[in-house]
Amino acid sequence: MKPIDLRVEGTRQGAIEVARNRLIFVMALFAMGFLTLVVKLISVGVFQAHSSTYYQTVSANTSLLMARADIVDRNGVILATNLKTPSLAVVPGKLKTSPEELAEKIASIFPSLSYDQSLEILSTKRSHKWIKRTLTPRQVFEIKKIGDPGLVTSDAEKRIYPHGRLVSHVLGSVDDDNKPSSGVEAFFNDQLIDPLKSENSLVLSIDIRMQHILNQELAAYKEKFYALGAAGIILDVTNGEVLALSSLPDFDPNDTDGPQNLDEMNKVLQGVYELGSGFKTFTIASALDNKVVDISDGYDATKPVKVAGFTIRDDHPKARWLNVPEIFVYSSNIGTLKMAQDIGVERQKAFFEKLGLFKKTDIEVYGKSAPLLPKQWGPTELATTAYGHGIAVTPLHLASGVAAMVNGGRLNPATLLRKDTSHIESATLISSNEVTSNVAPQVISPDTSEIMRNLLHLVVEFGTGKNAKVDGYLIGGKTGTAIKPYKNKRGYNDKAVISSFISVFPIDKPKYLVFAMLDEPQGIKETFNLISGGMTAAPMVGNIIRRVGPLVGIVPTKQKEFDYEDLMLVSGTRK
Repeated sequence: MKPIDLRVEGTRQGAIEVARNRLIFVMALFAMGFLTLVVKLISVGVFQAHSSTYYQTVSANTSLLMARADIVDRNGVILATNLKTPSLAVVPGKLKTSPEELAEKIASIFPSLSYDQSLEILSTKRSHKWIKRTLTPRQVFEIKKIGDPGLVTSDAEKRIYPHGRLVSHVLGSVDDDNKPSSGVEAFFNDQLIDPLKSENSLVLSIDIRMQHILNQELAAYKEKFYALGAAGIILDVTNGEVLALSSLPDFDPNDTDGPQNLDEMNKVLQGVYELGSGFKTFTIASALDNKVVDISDGYDATKPVKVAGFTIRDDHPKARWLNVPEIFVYSSNIGTLKMAQDIGVERQKAFFEKLGLFKKTDIEVYGKSAPLLPKQWGPTELATTAYGHGIAVTPLHLASGVAAMVNGGRLNPATLLRKDTSHIESATLISSNEVTSNVAPQVISPDTSEIMRNLLHLVVEFGTGKNAKVDGYLIGGKTGTAIKPYKNKRGYNDKAVISSFISVFPIDKPKYLVFAMLDEPQGIKETFNLISGGMTAAPMVGNIIRRVGPLVGIVPTKQKEFDYEDLMLVSGTRK
């Protein structure tokens, strides 16, 4: 072979070797990359199984917290919503520090948590437990400095109530895990956490403007008369919608899990009281509707009456015969009980039952109270229940019943849901059909209802409700002053009363009912130390009407003449 041929062959062989080496290097790089991915997958799948369980737990809790729908008032104002906030939780399985040591550090960072409270949380048997919600940036920094993997901070949604205490007894509240304990939060919990509905808002019948007015007046008069508590409600008599509902003392749903003691209970829906003369509205309506009396009939109220050993007197005695309007206007116990005696036990019981006074209301909250009824119905019970003693109901029972007395005679179930929500862009969780599915029963005739409207107006114009008068408005109402029974023994405490006033306006075309009560008001110089409903609750209701009237567009009018001449008061003795 020639020398030139040997040189060419050697050069070609070298080039092939270089190419082979480069190919092997590239293949080695691919193999190393693939092997790295395999090792990583095995590490995640096998060695981090416990950690994966934790992340699933946190994810489940977070999704639970993020699923709750908003609650708004009848005009779309937000009453309850969600806000993302830094939160601290403990995962006991990942703790590297003893709970005792960590408890000291946790308590030093959060003044609201004691050492014992912190230790109890850190020692939980659960796989995940919240320690503190709504952390400040400084608190997050301090937790990170501890450096224990079992202390985990994450963004979770907290239920927020922008109006604080204002609507607490309507809304209720939820705990750290979004579990409700009371109010509409509890009643509609299934709908509020339903993922298919959580984008929509639950529209309540509450008007936050009226709620402010009612709450402010209740608070002012509670303080003025040194009362233990106060409660009130504003109701649409045409459809049963609750426009405002307040009970004092209240609670802050942002800071608590609900009412913390008996004083903070919802007095409108949970408190049962002997509400006194408000019940005379029902007794007289029953007598008129059952044709037991005519509007011109009367009864002898010249002296007290004894019934089964008890002496029954009038608080405002006239010591003469009183016709039916006078019995109502002057709030005569004697005249009312004699009327009840003519009605009889069976008809009186049937009428009360027809008004829903023997069962819980159907309003959409948990924790409603049932009335306390007489164990037996004899002559004494017939007499005392006629003027509101011996039977205890919630203020809502009374309000719904009086609404039926003035609206033409139909008993509309009270509701916290707005029936017409067409003005709200996000659809309500509960359709209006579900609210209005039941036709309101007719409990008295329209004619009887018209007479009752006039009688209620007379009470404000000439009777015990004068202090509720508001210039330009036609108002009807009835006072109630009931002595409270002793808590630990039989009998009644003459120094402790429930003072109330229930009113309707405008009384010629009833639309709004306002009820307010004070629990054990104390006499003051301004009222000559009197604590009756006419002296304490009536002026409070007058102030509420004075503020609500312009808000809802009711134009003040001049005084109208009465439709019935027989409704005018008659002086002298009737024989």
